[in-house]
Amino acid sequence: MTDKNNPPILLAVTISSFLTPFMGSALNVALPMIGREYSMSALALSWVISSFLLAATITLVPLGRISDIYGRKKIFLYGALIFTVSSSFCIWAPTSPVLIFSRVIQGIGGAMIFSTGTALLISDYPQHKRGRILGINLAAVYSGLTIGPFVGGLLTHHFGWRYIFLFSVFMGVLIIFAIMRTAKQEHLEARNERFDLAGSLLYGISLFSIMYGFSLLPSLTASGFILLGIACLVFFITRQLKISFPLLDIHLFIDNKVFAFSNLAALINYCATFSITFLLSLYLQHVKMLSPAQTGFVLVAEPIVLAFCSPFAGRLSDRFEPQIIASIGMSLTVIGLTLLIFITPETSLRYIISCLILLGLGFALFSSPNVNATMSAVENKFYGIASATLATMRITGQMFSMGITMLVFAFILGQHTIALADNLLLIKSARIIYFILAVICTGGIFASASRGKVHK
Repeated sequence: MTDKNNPPILLAVTISSFLTPFMGSALNVALPMIGREYSMSALALSWVISSFLLAATITLVPLGRISDIYGRKKIFLYGALIFTVSSSFCIWAPTSPVLIFSRVIQGIGGAMIFSTGTALLISDYPQHKRGRILGINLAAVYSGLTIGPFVGGLLTHHFGWRYIFLFSVFMGVLIIFAIMRTAKQEHLEARNERFDLAGSLLYGISLFSIMYGFSLLPSLTASGFILLGIACLVFFITRQLKISFPLLDIHLFIDNKVFAFSNLAALINYCATFSITFLLSLYLQHVKMLSPAQTGFVLVAEPIVLAFCSPFAGRLSDRFEPQIIASIGMSLTVIGLTLLIFITPETSLRYIISCLILLGLGFALFSSPNVNATMSAVENKFYGIASATLATMRITGQMFSMGITMLVFAFILGQHTIALADNLLLIKSARIIYFILAVICTGGIFASASRGKVHK
């Protein structure tokens, strides 16, 4: 029977929702120090981040399906254990290959957490509280993404990059203790269904090929990987439509307009917003000549707005149609991105902070209602796979966002490092990226508005 309130579940999921994005964004600040310690090339260094994202993305949906069959709390607990142990391996990694391999294992543990967290919240709280609970959870996600560079910079500067992973171990232990209190026997809606192993392999090869190929653009090799990925994706979809117990029920997308368009909107939103903090961090430090600590104080404007507004946006989506609230949020994000297109070396910090506040409000108004709409559109037995699909949209969007950024950098900045590049070229690159992201996000408004009604 579903608990009316389950604070330990909320605590465990909220901490994990903060920790995993925090790790990714904090490590971006520490990459130069990691590269110097291991004498890594720029390409090798990029795998410290990409290995985690790829491993998580490839395993998210299969693990979400496994959690529906064998138990979400159990998979969440195992994921927290794997994430924590692999974080400790990262602390003691003697070589860069060991660090990257540890990050792959960490990504799998992260996927076990991502694929079950939202489903646990939906399962353990009544429908009239979903928006508020999801708002709290999503405030943690965005706070982790945005606060990460500031806190990561402080830890790296004063103690060294390994302390980021030490912090991760500490938080992981808290998650384990919180979830162990509730990891009892649970009702399994898909207990007697089979797991599609062949489909999982096709799905993994497809995503790896597409995302790895995208990272190689504009080389010819990239085209081969992307075409292979698309071919495997077509075979995967065809297989899922034919078998009795699919890994991913394609009919959720074909027959469920709310679910399909909510996931599309999530993919677009993360693609349009993930690289904003990365670009502003470079701009503030290399153009405005702010220190990492000063940069963090500027960038913290966004998570403050998110922390206050996400629960409010969630409650709004309990009372009004999520498609309206989320579409307004996406529209504010487009305005914020458009304003950033006009930044120059002389742009004031007040202007930047105003843009961040607007973007933070847009993120908050979009995210909570969008997740509420997605999870409310499916039956209980699909909560795990729906949660995993949303998480896949998030991480895939993040990969594409950084892919767009690196592609523009490759054309404008060439082989120069950021530190040696001309500031005007850096600003030109950022403005082009903001323009592309604003156009993508405009498409997201239509995807969000087209999903249909949730409240009957």
